[in-house]
Amino acid sequence: MILRLTPILLAVLYGLLMYQLSAWRTRARLTAQSTELADPVIKALTDRMAASLEIPRIRVNIYEVDIINGLAAPDGRIFLTRGLYDKYRLGDVSAEELASVIAHELGHVALGHSRRRMIDFSGQNALRAVLNTVIGRIIPLIGPWISDAVMTLVAARLSRSDEFEADAYAAALLVKAGIGTTPQKTLLLKLEEMAGGAARQTPAWLLSHPKPPKRVAAIDDLEASWRRS
Repeated sequence: MILRLTPILLAVLYGLLMYQLSAWRTRARLTAQSTELADPVIKALTDRMAASLEIPRIRVNIYEVDIINGLAAPDGRIFLTRGLYDKYRLGDVSAEELASVIAHELGHVALGHSRRRMIDFSGQNALRAVLNTVIGRIIPLIGPWISDAVMTLVAARLSRSDEFEADAYAAALLVKAGIGTTPQKTLLLKLEEMAGGAARQTPAWLLSHPKPPKRVAAIDDLEASWRRS
């Protein structure tokens, strides 16, 4: 019995090790390529969110890459990319819309999504080992490819769930801070346009993020539930 479980246990340990290595590399890269954001307009909005959360302040960093994104590091730091911040400076994105990105990334931190991903990643490695063994016996040549495809779909589904949760957290925080959810929804639709046609044509079940209209609809449903309560 122990011998049969050994490949699974090794897969779990490998997953934990690889996640920690990836997190360490990410922290190092973000530290080397970022500086703290110094923007009085954005700070005024983050101060309102900080007051709502009853914390001293919310530090936001600029990650010097051209892609348009926000991210929460495994150590809890919040980043906006230079590409996204430049959109704000050009007037394509408002300060309130940028604040909604910060609120969303705070949601990932507060809800422990990084820790959850570590557990999920380890579990997925274990399941991949089982699938490789089982499917590999039935379909020797393409069995590993099938198991990898299945795990990719599982990972995408879990990631989409995290995004909905972080959106809900951000919506509640933005309302409490007096900013409201309108900037959050308008930015989501803008990001869909910025992503271009390829992202819109990709099947939803292959995406790590839900399509923006679905995210906007979920925020609308959330607000409707608040009004009913």
